[in-house]
Amino acid sequence: TTSSNDDSTKSQHLYFSTPLILSQPLTNLCNRPIYLKLDSLQPSGSFKDRGMAHLCTTLRSTKGTTRLISSSGGNAGLAVATVGSKLGMDVQVIVPQTTKELVLQKLRGLGADVTVHGANWNEADVLARQRAGEDEEAEYVSPYDDPLLWTGHSTVVDEIVLSSVEESIGAIIASVGGGGLICGILEGVSRHNDVLGKTRIVAAETIGASSFGGAWNNNKDVNFKLNAIDSIATSLGALQVTPVALERASKHEENGGSVRAALCTDAEAVEACVRFSQDHRILVEPACGAALAVLYSDRVREGALEGVGEGEAVVVEVCGGSGVNSELMESWRKEFL
Repeated sequence: TTSSNDDSTKSQHLYFSTPLILSQPLTNLCNRPIYLKLDSLQPSGSFKDRGMAHLCTTLRSTKGTTRLISSSGGNAGLAVATVGSKLGMDVQVIVPQTTKELVLQKLRGLGADVTVHGANWNEADVLARQRAGEDEEAEYVSPYDDPLLWTGHSTVVDEIVLSSVEESIGAIIASVGGGGLICGILEGVSRHNDVLGKTRIVAAETIGASSFGGAWNNNKDVNFKLNAIDSIATSLGALQVTPVALERASKHEENGGSVRAALCTDAEAVEACVRFSQDHRILVEPACGAALAVLYSDRVREGALEGVGEGEAVVVEVCGGSGVNSELMESWRKEFL
């Protein structure tokens, strides 16, 4: 079975099935089959097109929504602008002052009405919710905290299961910001419990943006909240993870699977981005580098994949991100490596 939203949103080219390829360099490094799920190839540059496609089409068909107001550190805003414009909807995006000029240009290029407001995402989000509340024809679009997004994101697991991976899948690695992607992955894993029920889910973050890891490693405390984001991986910048991520992760463990929070330094995330660009000629943000660092860093890999069967495959969700170009990559390399 697959998510019911899969065919309609895909047929409208709102998101695409992405390649799942064996990485020979990472397979050699990790001494086990490593597969890359290349969601960096989605039209907006990240996995978020999946969730936004499902959310936007559902809002339009059930509520007749024509205007969308989003808050985003970048990638969710780009996804709603990409999908919304294809559906002929007006899109307004509120972004914090930390947002890169590169992303602001991309948002405006997609036709979005952009407002820069607040020191962090949480402050931008307050304004987005306020504006949506004052506009009867507009709907607020959360970057990560909406069941419609999670169901859209869950299609990544359908594609992994339908792929031609010969080995059993021992682990799926994904970065966590506010928790939307991990909620979707856990939803998809639950749907394919017969083949993925025992799979290790690795939730990857940088130490300075560890809203999931902080909560998970603190007795799964749903009230855990970071005081501030202190990381180069600004796209992971939610102070608090959605409680549903912790609930679904706990449920996966109750059903016989396992979940690990993997925390890397900013330097490890950047090094993973640099090495990945050398190995695969693809640029990704440090937020995605957190997931790749689970493989490129011997230190992180050891803890994250401990107990995963030696011959089992590992799939890493290459979630992408648009806040990167060759100049930024070089500046990060100089700063951290």
